[in-house]
Formats: sequence, structure tokens, C-alpha cells
Amino acid sequence: MANEKIYMSSPDVTDLEEQALVRAIRSGWIAPLGPEVDAFEAELAEYCGRQHAVALSSGTAALHLGLLTLGVKPGDLVLTSSLTFAATTNAIIYTGAQPVFVDSDESGNMNPDVLDEAFKTLQSEGKTVKVVVPVDLLGKVADHEHIAAVASKYGAAVLSDAAESLGATLSGKSAGAYGKAAVVSFNGNKIMTTSGGGALLTDDAEFAHHVRYLATQARQPVVHYEHTDIGYNYRLSNILAALGRAQLSRLESMIEARRQHRLRYRDLFQDVPGVSIFGEPSGVDGGDTRDNFWLTSIVVDEAEAGFSSSDLQQFLADLNIEARPLWKPMHLQPVHQEHRSFTNGTSERLFQTAISLPSGSALKPEEIERIDAAIISFLEQK
Repeated sequence: MANEKIYMSSPDVTDLEEQALVRAIRSGWIAPLGPEVDAFEAELAEYCGRQHAVALSSGTAALHLGLLTLGVKPGDLVLTSSLTFAATTNAIIYTGAQPVFVDSDESGNMNPDVLDEAFKTLQSEGKTVKVVVPVDLLGKVADHEHIAAVASKYGAAVLSDAAESLGATLSGKSAGAYGKAAVVSFNGNKIMTTSGGGALLTDDAEFAHHVRYLATQARQPVVHYEHTDIGYNYRLSNILAALGRAQLSRLESMIEARRQHRLRYRDLFQDVPGVSIFGEPSGVDGGDTRDNFWLTSIVVDEAEAGFSSSDLQQFLADLNIEARPLWKPMHLQPVHQEHRSFTNGTSERLFQTAISLPSGSALKPEEIERIDAAIISFLEQK
């Protein structure tokens, strides 16, 4: 259909995924866990440069269990990025801890200098922070080396929220390789998907073992059902792990498809005053630092461009093409009005001026033509 809705990041599935699902079903391993999960964890750990991966029901579950394994408990403070999706802060609150929000730099990722200011202020008040949870925004790896140095100075661990950045690198190091542990997501709109799902990555065998223990209802290793801790039903199913293995084998080609979209958008907007590609440079032309091009976003200076990001968003929506602002910062969310924040205005400005455009690797040629034609038409009217 000519006016069928175009989504920002639809799942990209092929015959390979269908074959993987059939293989898993025919194996008889229908219940959670099984050989596909074991293989997926090994392949994912290798891809991310980690010793261990624990496949779980969601990225949120991975964050929750990672925080618990780091010893986060009710009343603790956890510093995290304000410019993120709600899942990051929800996981913190599941533990009974309180999120404290840190603003971003121009990349959209956590600003290490504001992080240091937050630590310094809290320390002067006699408060301690056990964990920092930086978020890799829209597929761009945060300045983890600087963030880790700040956290170490104040005795805090780092749990990296790499839910959006699987496949991205910083100086040749995988996004999932940072922090005491890192979390990735396989939600339906991510760079690769298991329908729903996520994983925790770490080099610490005991850490991985404890996450697995908590994720399987904290069962003790005895014949009868014995429990000495509260556990969770958070493990990934064998069938979905098979889907994940097929997707992981295609990940580089899916990243390349999204990189081509980035190049197209860069060409479309290169001569438009007041418009820039958000987060560039991003490895779009090669190199050992790249984002995964999950979503391509533009930043619009309305005074210079003569239009706002919301003008373009509405124009595309009228043509049944999905686009949206960046995440609304957590410190502006009604549910977090009582939580503390350290801000410099950057995330609020990005929320007001940036828009994410259709970027999925499953976009068809005719959909790409519709998107390009729509943007060209919009720009010609301005």
C-alpha cells in the first residue's frame, strides 16, 4: 500500500530466522533454557569481547539483576543518565534505590564533568553512591574511560546500559565490554531482536553465576525446591535464543544497512542551514570508533533553519511516516519529580531540537523513496 505506515525501526527477519525457530521447535526444547541459550550466550560473549553472557527476558531484567548483584539495596543512590528511556530508571527503582540524574554532553551521553560534580556534591553532604549507570544513547558509546575514572575516584562501580549500542565500538572496544558488567537489549525495535529479550555481559564468573541464580527463581541446587533468596523468572527461552543466534549472525549486515541510511540523511540535509546530524562524527566513514547507527537523528536550529524539529515530525506523521523526538529527560518526567538531578540544560535542549528518523535495516526501497521524497518536499516548502 502506498500509504502504509513506515516505522522508525521495524524488526528485520529473514528465512534464516525462520529456519532457526523451526530448528529449536523440532529439537523439543520448548521450555526456557536449553542448547540454543547456551550457544547464544557463548556467541554473544565472543562478539562483545566478554568472558560471560547471561541471556535474559529483557534488557530491563538484566539491569535489575546487575544492580542487585552489585549490592544495590533500598535507600542507596544510583547515578544515571537523564537522557534515556524509562527502563533504565525503572530498574533502579525496582531495587528500592533512588536514581540521581546526570545531564549529557553534546553526544547525548552522560557528561563526565557533570558526573564528577554530582559525586563531589553528594560526598560533601555525607552521601555515598554505590553504582553509576551510564547509557549509550541511540547507539553511540559513552565516554566510558572518563566515566570509569570518575566513578573509581569515588569508589563506585559502573554498570553500563548498552541496550541501544550493541555492535558499536569505541577505539575498537565493543560497547558491551565496558563496566563491571554491561546490559544489552533485544527488544523488537533494537538493532537485532529476539522479539523480547536482553543479556548481561561480564568478565566476572561469579557475577554471571549470581545473575543466573537470581534469574531462575534463586533455586538452591537440591532435588526439592529450596529458596534462601528472592528470585525472579527472568531467563530467555530456548526458542527466542535460536532467533537471537540467527540475528547475531546477520548483525554486521544490518548495521551496514543502517549506516547507508545515515549517509542518505547526511546528503539530504548537508546544504540545509541550521540542521546537523546528531552525534557526528560516528564512524560513518570507517575507523575503529563507530556507533551502530540504530537511529539517525538530526538537530534543528529553528532560528537558522526556518523550521523546527516538531514541524518536520508533524509533516512526516501526516504522510504516515514515523519520527519522534529524543527521549524526554528523566528529570522532566512527572514520575521523577522528587528525584535529584544535576543538569546543565543540554538534554532539555536536545529533547526540544532533535528528531529521530526512520532507520531500520528492514526498510524497503519503496519506503526509502517515500521518506526521501517527503523530506525533499518539506524542505522545498520552507
